[in-house]
Amino acid sequence: MYTHSGKPNTRIDVADILRGIAIGGIILIHFIEHMNFYSFPEASSALWAKINQAVWDSTFFLLAGKMYAIFAMLFGLSFYIQHDNQAQKGIDFRPRFAWRMVLLMMFGLFDLLFYNGDILFLYAVCGFVVIPFIRAKDKFIFWTAVLLLLQPVELFYIFKGIIDPSALPMDLGSGKHWGGLYQATGEGTILDVALAGLKHGLPVNFLWAIENGRMTQTVCFFLFGILLGRKRLFYNEGNNLVIWKNIFVSSLIGFIILVPTYYLVPKAVEANACAHHGLNVMLNMWKNFSMMLLIVSGVTLLYYKTSAKNWLIKIAPYGKMSLTNYLTQSIVGGMLFYNWGFGLFRHCGHTASILMGAGFIVIQFLFCRWWLKNHKRGPFEELWSRATWLGKK
Repeated sequence: MYTHSGKPNTRIDVADILRGIAIGGIILIHFIEHMNFYSFPEASSALWAKINQAVWDSTFFLLAGKMYAIFAMLFGLSFYIQHDNQAQKGIDFRPRFAWRMVLLMMFGLFDLLFYNGDILFLYAVCGFVVIPFIRAKDKFIFWTAVLLLLQPVELFYIFKGIIDPSALPMDLGSGKHWGGLYQATGEGTILDVALAGLKHGLPVNFLWAIENGRMTQTVCFFLFGILLGRKRLFYNEGNNLVIWKNIFVSSLIGFIILVPTYYLVPKAVEANACAHHGLNVMLNMWKNFSMMLLIVSGVTLLYYKTSAKNWLIKIAPYGKMSLTNYLTQSIVGGMLFYNWGFGLFRHCGHTASILMGAGFIVIQFLFCRWWLKNHKRGPFEELWSRATWLGKK
């Protein structure tokens, strides 16, 4: 029998701040990748080639994997809050959440019409997976999340590679779809991009996510988000800040250990394709997890214990409209870089692309502040909310 918390779940500003940081980081990665279209012009000089490579390397080191992890964890937190709020009214939110995931799939299909790297459909599927966990005991959720954190699929392939050095990594066929995507984005019209996104983008995202551990990681972070909601760790109450300090120190130690481990250990078994790939995926996930916790705990402590709160709170409107920001970056990013729009993949290197991404984030940020002065939610957030509660008086 599920028992609600009995405590009010007020709006968590620091969660909106983290969500804003995450969506901004995701957009920067997408822009530097040319919206999942890895085609770049030759640098005009050796110096620019080095600058572009440095920008690429630093962007992926700081943002890749960490921003998605934050975004996924906050997705789980939101699920818990929505469920607990309704439970306090005597309402079972699970059927509504399932319908909400169907709606998210629709948003994902819409996103695929412009951007073939959509994550919304994947999130919706993983959302269905975690529905049975929302009423489970804390220990069950925690140990399931830990099991997924250990990357069981990758562990299996590591041991498989050790037993049989000639074994190959998991291949579900994601590579077969890339050709259709590249042709549409590099040469096609907007209709070609839309059709390729639905035909190739949807399966390639799922297959790649399974092949590279992203599916299990997403469910893992959803579960950790539910636990954070249950423990009310994002509220400044009890000894929560002490817990965040401990998380910060522990994740810093873990990060210091895991960074060199990630770069050295897989190389030691490079000849063993199966073990090399498994170790690379697993250690990269652990490295990103530790850095994600560093960011989350660091921002939370800065917000509650320092004057930086006055600056951080300005990010909150951007996080409140994360769905709108995600979908608009797909439309605008596709228009900027794909052939059907301005085709800037032919002209913009890594440095120019990430500067464009930063400029676009500023425009989005200003729009969010303006919009939320007169509206409770962003445009797509309002649509999602209204559709969620269809049929309810």
